[in-house]
Amino acid sequence: MADNPAPRARPLMDIATFKENFGEIWAKQTYLCYEVEVLEGDAWAPMEERQGFLRNQGADTPWEPRRHAELCFLDRVRSWRLDRGKHYRLTWYISWSPCPDCAPELVTFLRENSHVSLHVFASRIYSFFSGYERGLRDLQDAEAQLAIMTLKEHQHCWETFVDNQGQPFEPWPNMEEDIRAHSQELEHILRNPEN
Repeated sequence: MADNPAPRARPLMDIATFKENFGEIWAKQTYLCYEVEVLEGDAWAPMEERQGFLRNQGADTPWEPRRHAELCFLDRVRSWRLDRGKHYRLTWYISWSPCPDCAPELVTFLRENSHVSLHVFASRIYSFFSGYERGLRDLQDAEAQLAIMTLKEHQHCWETFVDNQGQPFEPWPNMEEDIRAHSQELEHILRNPEN
């Protein structure tokens, strides 16, 4: 059982959804788990009411316009009207890294909101369309912190965002090798502007 169980007031992701989207199955949906912290003195304080998860919209609901998870989150954070006199850290655990269409909108958001920093932990890299490398480098240039989710981040998501019913997190076969491969790919992208 997690040391800090998730508050029951907010919805939790079911186990199958987590495994399908953050595990080895590679579902086509994008899920984004998020946490918001505010700087109080020298320490970051969690804002538990600003913690949850969402997914892209419209792929399986024809009545909704299509919108990627990252942009759905931007809609949500804008509605919070965060105090510009304070500094906030947004941490994402996302099943796919931002795509080439979302990256510019995230860069614009970060440049317009200097009181907000963004840390992105991606389960895998979205590399389906050209331009994804440039988008990731632009995010890094806008001071977003980008990394691949390690075992630690997967376990944190399991304990914080998943209705795990007291089950411990179990890594999938070859998980550490997958993490190493994705991490090397991301490092190569961020260090090589000619991509």
